[in-house]
Amino acid sequence: MYSDTENYKIEILSFLTQSSEPVGSGLLSRLFVSKGVELSEATIGRILRQMDQDNWTLRIGFQGRTITEVGRAMLVELKTLRKRQIFSNQFIETLELTKIDDLVDILVARRAIERELARLAALNANADEVQLLLDMVTEQGQYEVKERISAEHDVMFHKLLAKASKNKVLAAAMELIGYDAQLSPILERIRTEVEGELVNDHSEIVKAIRERDPDKAEIAMIFHVDSLISDVKRYRSSVKK
Repeated sequence: MYSDTENYKIEILSFLTQSSEPVGSGLLSRLFVSKGVELSEATIGRILRQMDQDNWTLRIGFQGRTITEVGRAMLVELKTLRKRQIFSNQFIETLELTKIDDLVDILVARRAIERELARLAALNANADEVQLLLDMVTEQGQYEVKERISAEHDVMFHKLLAKASKNKVLAAAMELIGYDAQLSPILERIRTEVEGELVNDHSEIVKAIRERDPDKAEIAMIFHVDSLISDVKRYRSSVKK
């Protein structure tokens, strides 16, 4: 979930992008008040100092702050992540038990397809594709440490795996059953709710692919999808209570 501080950072960065002059804590405080948020200058000052340290903002003497290029890039990323989280929250709030059952059915279909994709990737992936999978797992792990949603990385991981299999029919079948940028955030949110994990599963799959062990890759993929199915079922049980 996004904290108040993270939302405040988005608002501050958004305002700084619209100003051609440095902006001080006093003006920012009045801005928040105009939006119905009582935020003291001291609190804003602490937030700004943290953003200074992260190189999102730059202090110009006593005049105030301006936004850096790093800050502009982070604003785009934060807005994207917040939008995705809002979508996921809305879906979870309206998710009916029958729809959860549909998710289980999709995952069962995925298990049948992806176990073979994993086997083929272990046999057919070239060195560059293996390295891309390794890099994706590393980056996804960094996002989880920072407690950011890593659904986009999950989508990319499975797309890279399908490509590495060199089987266009199976790759197309994955797209057909609905594993896309909308389903993944939903599964990611459910996984977060029940405190499941994805990165460790992905690591084992990539390890088997790197070792060129198709049997081990298949087993790792089955374990991964079964873990997702278990997480969805645990979530279903929790909402029934």
